[in-house]
Amino acid sequence: MISSILKFENSEAFAKQLDADDELAKFRQEFFMPTRESIAMKIERQSEPAQPPGEPCIYLAGNSLGLQPKSTRRYIDEELVDWANLGVEGHWNARHPWLPYHEFLTEMSARIVGAKPLEVVVMNTLTVNLHLMMVSFYRPTKERYKILIESGAFPSDQYAVASQAALHGYKRNEAVLELTPRAGEDILRTEDILNTIERQGDRIALILLGNVNYLTGQAFNVQAIVEKAHEKGCSVGLNLAHGAGNLLLQLHDWNVDFAVWCNYKYLNSGPGSLAGCFVHERHAREFDLPRLAGWWGHNKETRFKMGPDFDPLPGAEGWQLSNPPIFQLAALRASLELFDRAGMKNLRNKGDLFTGYLEFLLNDMPGGFLKIITPSDPAERGSQLSIRFSSNPKQMLEAFKEEGVICDFREPDIIRATPIPLYNSFLDVYRFAAIIRRFATK
Repeated sequence: MISSILKFENSEAFAKQLDADDELAKFRQEFFMPTRESIAMKIERQSEPAQPPGEPCIYLAGNSLGLQPKSTRRYIDEELVDWANLGVEGHWNARHPWLPYHEFLTEMSARIVGAKPLEVVVMNTLTVNLHLMMVSFYRPTKERYKILIESGAFPSDQYAVASQAALHGYKRNEAVLELTPRAGEDILRTEDILNTIERQGDRIALILLGNVNYLTGQAFNVQAIVEKAHEKGCSVGLNLAHGAGNLLLQLHDWNVDFAVWCNYKYLNSGPGSLAGCFVHERHAREFDLPRLAGWWGHNKETRFKMGPDFDPLPGAEGWQLSNPPIFQLAALRASLELFDRAGMKNLRNKGDLFTGYLEFLLNDMPGGFLKIITPSDPAERGSQLSIRFSSNPKQMLEAFKEEGVICDFREPDIIRATPIPLYNSFLDVYRFAAIIRRFATK
């Protein structure tokens, strides 16, 4: 346990000392921080980006939408200027030529998810990528046609797997197999997941898990699940929406077949931004895999010869459909460069300390006021803690906002709070807990 390594204290002075000792604290200055005034729209909207005046919010919603790096505007402006000055010639002659622009992000993205550059590409949005991957990796047969997911999977995943099953002629209740926690429990046990794969594996074509469950914050033992799944002949895909930029991932070493993720949560690329995709290198040249094809996935040497026959690129790039939006790539590049400077191992170490400190402070509240449903083992979570309150959680959320705290609510009764290592402080965590304590002792 984190708290057994460092003896936490419930004091502002202790939080300030943690911040003073934090080598990553400097990265907070690289981001714009919403303030209580800007959230309440009590200041005029500004045409140029500048830190809004007023007291910074305690922003604990980076698992929903990350904050804006201060370099983002400059990176996008560079492309706007090059478009204005060069027109179509920007594809070759821009400061960062547009034709290969997505390649500028490949190695940084690979480091984020523990992959080889061949295995990753930035393209599309998450659920689009998920469908593209299932076209290739969900290949049901008469004997093996089920898809295994969490019962509490993100709704888009549930819709996607049901619709893919329907494309092959199966009803949801026939093809979709759900993992459900034991009675009275909130999270799945690894042994129950493995036992389900052992029992049902001969009928399972695909296992699709959010490697961090969006609602509970539980992180799964991916390596053990993949080993058991492959032993039974199942393909494995991951939704890394809450894992990429949060956990230390080793997609290549874990032998995952494919993974998809969005970049706008922990990875700060902006609302609705481009997503990422991973395909393990053992599939890199399986050109006979069924896939939906588009010209940007075609051999770069012959792409502009405009031939009628699709010649896919090896690796994840071969699943590309269209040339990507440059402004969104520029925004993501601004953030990934910060991750590269900080290092995922350092960020996860701070994240474990953050989450352990928040857990300590919440467990120090009066009994019965709240319950943390996220696992207490740091190996089974990232930076998010999911909290149930004895009072109305929606009212709690509004009360938090009035106090300058931004986090989020998820049905049926969960408030998620996520201290982000790149831009939150230990003082943020302490002040958030202090606000909750005031409510608990009223």
